[in-house]
Amino acid sequence: MKTKLSLILLSILIAAMVLTSCGGSEEAAEAPADSSVPYIAVVSKGFQHQFWQAVKAGAEKAAADYNVTITFEGPETEAMVDKQVEMVQAALDKNPAALCLAALDTQALLPQLEKAQASGIPVIGFDSGVDSDIPLSTAATDNIAAAAMAADKMAELIGGSGQVAVIVHDQTSRTGIDRRDGFVNQIEAKYPDIEIVDIQYGGGDHLKSTDLAKAIIQAHPDLKGFFGANEGSIIGVLNAVAEMGKEGQIVVIGYDSGQQQMDAIRAGTEAGAITQDPIGIGYKCVEAAVKALNGETLPKTIDTGFHWYDASNIDDDTIAPLLYK
Repeated sequence: MKTKLSLILLSILIAAMVLTSCGGSEEAAEAPADSSVPYIAVVSKGFQHQFWQAVKAGAEKAAADYNVTITFEGPETEAMVDKQVEMVQAALDKNPAALCLAALDTQALLPQLEKAQASGIPVIGFDSGVDSDIPLSTAATDNIAAAAMAADKMAELIGGSGQVAVIVHDQTSRTGIDRRDGFVNQIEAKYPDIEIVDIQYGGGDHLKSTDLAKAIIQAHPDLKGFFGANEGSIIGVLNAVAEMGKEGQIVVIGYDSGQQQMDAIRAGTEAGAITQDPIGIGYKCVEAAVKALNGETLPKTIDTGFHWYDASNIDDDTIAPLLYK
């Protein structure tokens, strides 16, 4: 009886520990207690990818430099639009001095943006803009130009002809739309002998993106190139190429960095990728929020830059600091 009771107590303790550890990014961020320091709520598109951790680091650096406090949160996956809406609503309920937002859906958050505007809370977009004039500025990569560069590199590497495919994280965020269109429009405008045979959306989830990429490879055995439009998408493509035994046969081009992608470029299984400046994105959005609170006029967009990197320059002084691990 004593042994059975001990096992029951142990099970309860383990369950309690699991519940305690599961909060993570989905727990409601608490507003700082010190009301004398401006509080800026930062809500991102996600939390799990290394990209968002780098953005968070940049936002925290700006908060320290400008003597403000921030909370940084995002949904568990980039497919959880409803969860992000709840997070933004909860953030506004804490009456922050300003809101920094990377929107998963350009339309779903309009009611919250209107509430922020009515409450006199300045909104700064980052990474992914919103189809609204309410954000005073957006700190982001020029994703159309960056994806067009990826298209040019793809055309060069496959010899200007053949079949290619694309995995995008979504078709609702500004980044998803712009990276898809930047790549597709450049191919269609400049490379008539290249055929885009499929475009799929994996929600930024590498497992779902792996399954989608494998299905595309199976359906198109002559596929010469594959573009993944964010970290989760390109990891899925890399997994699929490896599992299908197509390494060295399909030119793989990615977006963002992260350790798995960097390892693949060094190994030659990924040709190269576009890197953003995630730390700069995080820093610039908080900096812009502070400037808005000080009454400064902001540009509508803050271009945080992008670069192509491959095995030839991945360790260069101008590239290495932009890659997150």
